[in-house]
Amino acid sequence: MRALTWHGRHDVRVDTVDDPEIINPRDAIIKITATAICGSDLHLYDGYIPTMQAGDILGHEFMGEVVEAGSGSTLKKGQKVVVPFTIACGSCYHCGKHQYSACDNGLPADNQDIAQTLYGQPMSGLFGYSHMTGGYAGGQAEYVRVPFSDVGPIVIPDGIDDEKVLFLSDILPTGWMAAENADIEPGDTVAVWGCGPVGLFAVQSAFLMGAERVIAIDHFPHRLDLARKFGAETINFEDSAVYEALMEMTGGIGPDAVIDSVGLEAHGFFVDNVIDQIKKSTFLGTDRTHSIRQAIFACRKGGRVSMPAVYGGFVDKFPLGAFMEKGLTLKTGQTHVQHYLPGLLAAILEEKIDTTFLISHRLALEDAPKGYKMFHDNQNEVTKVVLKPGLALA
Repeated sequence: MRALTWHGRHDVRVDTVDDPEIINPRDAIIKITATAICGSDLHLYDGYIPTMQAGDILGHEFMGEVVEAGSGSTLKKGQKVVVPFTIACGSCYHCGKHQYSACDNGLPADNQDIAQTLYGQPMSGLFGYSHMTGGYAGGQAEYVRVPFSDVGPIVIPDGIDDEKVLFLSDILPTGWMAAENADIEPGDTVAVWGCGPVGLFAVQSAFLMGAERVIAIDHFPHRLDLARKFGAETINFEDSAVYEALMEMTGGIGPDAVIDSVGLEAHGFFVDNVIDQIKKSTFLGTDRTHSIRQAIFACRKGGRVSMPAVYGGFVDKFPLGAFMEKGLTLKTGQTHVQHYLPGLLAAILEEKIDTTFLISHRLALEDAPKGYKMFHDNQNEVTKVVLKPGLALA
């Protein structure tokens, strides 16, 4: 089959690789009909995430048609399914609490030592996202093997267009969980750093959860325009000092809740960010954490901090004193996708949530390297790239 493979920093290629096979009775093989490039895929593209190996198949946002199912799978041949990016067994201690991204069995035993060393405990497995998260082949391919297929995938009713439901695989539940983690109360003012896909879904979700005001922060004009379409007020951090603007907009109190949707590749010419970039380039650090620092300083006393953004390692200059003295609460983590799928699918079918607004480009799988470069180099116009195996080359 054809699949997008990683070969190093800014080097991804569509290669011919072996077809996936059923390994475990709970496996299923999915023929991919649509897959997307995620902002966190750019962390792999830029070489920020460790334990990648040449030839690894990328992609964790995908859906398709079941073509084969193991004896322990609940899926049937011919069903259309969306697959969560987190791989979870459904029966361990954490899965029993619906904390699927903390699954004890999603990560193969021979990969758990890596995460144990880096993070103290292993997390769940992830598709197409390094050997630290299991070394699983991803879905930017013609076919993919789905472990624990009796737990993860959700069956999509006939007649529903792929593009309406594709983002159930990751960014829609991630944006929703980000807003949920902010403990939004009716009348709240919520500030969202980053108007990429997760940030825009967090904006939409915050309003649905009862926020009175949402303030979106970015520097890409088109993305700020999209946030305004959902009713958000906006701050362009290249034109305004964010902290000062937020204080003015909230009468000096600060937002009730803040959401960091930016993560370890924060942009902007700020002293702390420049230092972080120097440390990254000299292998003295892994993350640029300007956005979470700024969010903590801006949040009102007694407020809530939600951090759906991806961070990879140890950080310094973390404002722990401000965090403690202001009495803030932080919630974060990979998304418990399986927990949110039924409710969010229902919301899409009832047209309460818009998803297709985000798609800016549709490309053939063979054009995936072009899609990565476009997304990386032009994040103003390129909001979301959807890859479709079999689509004619652009």
